Amino acid sequence: MLNISGLENGVVLDHIPAGKGMDIYKYLKLEQYDSQVAIIKNATSSKMGKKDIIKISGDTDKIDVDAIGFIDPNITVNVIRNGSIIEKKRLTLPKKLTNIIKCKNPRCITSIEQELPHVFVLSDANTGTYRCMYCEEPYTYGDKKKKR
Repeated sequence: MLNISGLENGVVLDHIPAGKGMDIYKYLKLEQYDSQVAIIKNATSSKMGKKDIIKISGDTDKIDVDAIGFIDPNITVNVIRNGSIIEKKRLTLPKKLTNIIKCKNPRCITSIEQELPHVFVLSDANTGTYRCMYCEEPYTYGDKKKKR
């Protein structure tokens, strides 16, 4: 069994579907962090069979919880302080996403005014459908599997 030492201070992203850890790493731009980041792929899980885990040490205030909830609302965010879990955050699909997905409508104002933020609002939580705030172009939660 692989043993990765515990964190003194930081965040552990748990219950990541196996193989999705690197997607989250890229989405959160963790390569830009000066902190230590450990990605554990295909860890044994009694609930999931296999899962990925990401451990991020140090100050983690910049982690975008909305992005994680959008990627997979079943991921658990464990906040660690002084070697103990002080908070377990259960995620949901965020009501609003800013600069996480981009509008694909070529007539949308975001295509012309490139400095405008890409803002999507959750329009149907059952299907995971978001709509662009400017042109109402739909983006369905399952579309993430396609090229962003």
